[in-house]
Amino acid sequence: MAIILGVDPGSRITGYGIIQCQGRHQQYLGSGCIRTQSEDLPLRLKQIFDGLTEIIRQYQPTEFAIERVFLAKNADSALKLGQARGAAIVAATVAGLPVSEYSATQIKSAVVGTGRAQKAQVQHMIQQLLKLPAAPQADAADALGVAMCHYHTCQSLVALGGQARSRSYGRYR
Repeated sequence: MAIILGVDPGSRITGYGIIQCQGRHQQYLGSGCIRTQSEDLPLRLKQIFDGLTEIIRQYQPTEFAIERVFLAKNADSALKLGQARGAAIVAATVAGLPVSEYSATQIKSAVVGTGRAQKAQVQHMIQQLLKLPAAPQADAADALGVAMCHYHTCQSLVALGGQARSRSYGRYR
């Protein structure tokens, strides 16, 4: 059994989603958003770190997956996003969690079946796949998609005989 914490990083809103996986079954444990309140970037990064540290303490995940930085048109936005990712990754590594990274295209393909899916399609599929009563907020749905992408990637590697590639992949059988 594995508990996967997926993160969709952002300097203003960081989405998180937690699923429990055993065999071919995925169960929703929780999701939400860390909304930073400060105008000061260092304080926002601390809020992300502190928020994820608390989520890790509460849910005790065994795996951590995060969306990779995409190439943005605005360099300043990309830098802030990279710093938010860094705060999230540090929270995971301080807790001793293995970190995996996935591109937006990989995540959308794993959840919707196409790497060009729209946010509403991701939200709908997350709701259907995890049997949720309503579609989660967009950032939380993206984070659940990250967690599900990690799970599916690990399942594929196990099926291909890749258990030796990572200490964590064997838990999904």
